[in-house]
Amino acid sequence: MIAIDYEELKISVNILNTTPTHRLPVELTERKGLGHPDYIADAAAEASSVALSKYYLERFGVILHHNVDKVLVVGGQSNPVFGGGEVLHPIYVIVAGRATEFVNVGGSLVRIPIGTIIVSAVKEWIKRNFRFLDPDRHVVVDYMIRSGSADLVATYEAGAKSVPLANDTSFGVGFAPLTSLERLVVSIEKELNSPRFKNELPEVGEDIKVMGMRTGSKIRVTIAAALISHLIPDPDHYISVKEEIKNRMLDLAVKIAPGFDVEIDVNTADNPKLGAFYLTVTGTSAEHGDDGATGRGNRACGLITPMRRMSLEATAGKNPVSHVGKLYNVLAYRIAEKIVKEIPKVQEAYVELLSQIGKPITKPQIASISLLLENPAEAESARRYAEAIAREEISKITSLTDLIVKEQVQLF
Repeated sequence: MIAIDYEELKISVNILNTTPTHRLPVELTERKGLGHPDYIADAAAEASSVALSKYYLERFGVILHHNVDKVLVVGGQSNPVFGGGEVLHPIYVIVAGRATEFVNVGGSLVRIPIGTIIVSAVKEWIKRNFRFLDPDRHVVVDYMIRSGSADLVATYEAGAKSVPLANDTSFGVGFAPLTSLERLVVSIEKELNSPRFKNELPEVGEDIKVMGMRTGSKIRVTIAAALISHLIPDPDHYISVKEEIKNRMLDLAVKIAPGFDVEIDVNTADNPKLGAFYLTVTGTSAEHGDDGATGRGNRACGLITPMRRMSLEATAGKNPVSHVGKLYNVLAYRIAEKIVKEIPKVQEAYVELLSQIGKPITKPQIASISLLLENPAEAESARRYAEAIAREEISKITSLTDLIVKEQVQLF
């Protein structure tokens, strides 16, 4: 291991001597898809942050202090039946956090309509992403927003005209590349929720959860897909939709994970003899009992990866200017991806970035990089190249703010 100090930027590079993830005897990974209650919570938090950021920019030219990263989705109640169904009690979504509500403009206090901004943002996200979940009839959107603590607001404002100062002492973690199993799990969820797939098989709802397991060269994928009750007249139709999902995803697996023996199971809790089927009126399990919360879903790579290093920090809803819980996780993945792309024969790259509250976000306490190389003899050149990549990407961290506000960065 070596450590290099570039203008107070400490970079440590470690060469690993271990088995790459794709060669472990067992590998597990999971993706909670678009309509999953935890994904809805993350999306509601991020939609609120983006809306606030855009409002602040348009009115005041800067993104003011806010963190709306505590969202709870409380499941409603419904009665789905073959050929119909109804929502009995709406889903309840509450956005909690901190935000700047008053701004001094020319000696007068201007009040920001925080509640209107947040409620509108969440409802608009639901309209864009669901076909049968009506944000006015099926969802109650609420908010509990207070002013930020004086010390954190002061820290935020102190960095407003220079390099932003870290709002917390926290770390971000990233890795690259994805294994065949990881790519397959992501691809399955995105395919099932693609506009093309929904046009061809509209019975499939938005709540898709994909769990992948690899044992040696065998892959088993378990898909939980909420099916739309009013589009499915009877159990036979339901079973045919399940078979169509399975067959199409097996075809996809041949492209994404060639050489593996892939098995796919769909809605394994079904029990036709007992009349148990995964039917929903709106396309999400949140309509009947399933709850969600920010940070319980996917990491910034789009997956939950117990076989990999990862942070439990939620990226969604945090301000995109100085909150290292958001920025460092995004940046860590970007550094790892660039290392794997640009340095030949790097099998895996892991990056950890540790901030210190009140210090410039361009000066983490340490950037720790771990490389797994095909040829350990190339360690020195790989170290130098990785250090250069990390230094360059860290220096450009403030550019992430604009990309995040424009929703051009994957966060969960």
